[in-house]
Amino acid sequence: MNKIMSLMLLSTAVFAPAAFSAPAGTLSVHILNQQTGIPSKDVDVTLEKQQSTGWDMLAQGKTDSDGRIKSLYPEDKDMQPGVYRVTFKTGDYFKREKLSSFFPEVPVLFTVTKTNEKLHIPLLLSQYGYSTYKGS
Repeated sequence: MNKIMSLMLLSTAVFAPAAFSAPAGTLSVHILNQQTGIPSKDVDVTLEKQQSTGWDMLAQGKTDSDGRIKSLYPEDKDMQPGVYRVTFKTGDYFKREKLSSFFPEVPVLFTVTKTNEKLHIPLLLSQYGYSTYKGS
């Protein structure tokens, strides 16, 4: 291998982006208001894991100006397989917007099948309905 190739490989290893260090960004969420087409900012979101005795609180956060939480799962722990629940506190969001809403919160239950599986949970929201899916 010549000297230029060696330097290129070394620089790639030294400057590799932090995104490759799991589990940062293991679970992200996004809320889009379908009525306005605008992201829903400042929405409280909680994350829990199902145990035999009930639900254990793991994390909570608030959506940013783009309606996202880029890394909801705690970065100092591995996300193990199991059943989880993300709850979007939508009632407070609609009150701030001076709108009524049928759903005070939207719980989304999902199954993790692999340790540190990268998951994204988008919520398409309106005052009287919502939809969600497994994103990437």
